[in-house]
Amino acid sequence: MGCGLCKVYCATEHSVSKDVIKAHKRETPKPVPRVRVEQKAEVAFSLQCRHCTEPWCVYSCLTGAMQKDPITGLVNVDQERCMGCWTCILACPHGAIARDQGKKIVAKCDFCPGRDIPACVANCPNEALMVVEENDLEKSRSQAFS
Repeated sequence: MGCGLCKVYCATEHSVSKDVIKAHKRETPKPVPRVRVEQKAEVAFSLQCRHCTEPWCVYSCLTGAMQKDPITGLVNVDQERCMGCWTCILACPHGAIARDQGKKIVAKCDFCPGRDIPACVANCPNEALMVVEENDLEKSRSQAFS
């Protein structure tokens, strides 16, 4: 429905206070959500990092700040190494990497470390967002088209 609560709770999860009111009203710089909501007429969808098998953002990173974890498969950014050149933003085929202008680095989905379920998924009122393993996704696709 495009309510945007995924953005609110993502930004809150990545804030200093972790409090929804304080994060959005008092913190400077404001926390940046790692999820974007696209909407046109009645159609809305959430867009965040897909943690690609072939991560072009990692391949294009000039400093090696973008890395794919070989164990978890998550694509992460080392904020200490990021120089804010935005090359990864240009390389991402999904448009899933944002600029954190306050810190002059990139912000992308990190799957909310320390949480069992990412904040965007946990706080989606319609359960439109979910975490799906790649193998499970392939199974459901093949069953849907059989």
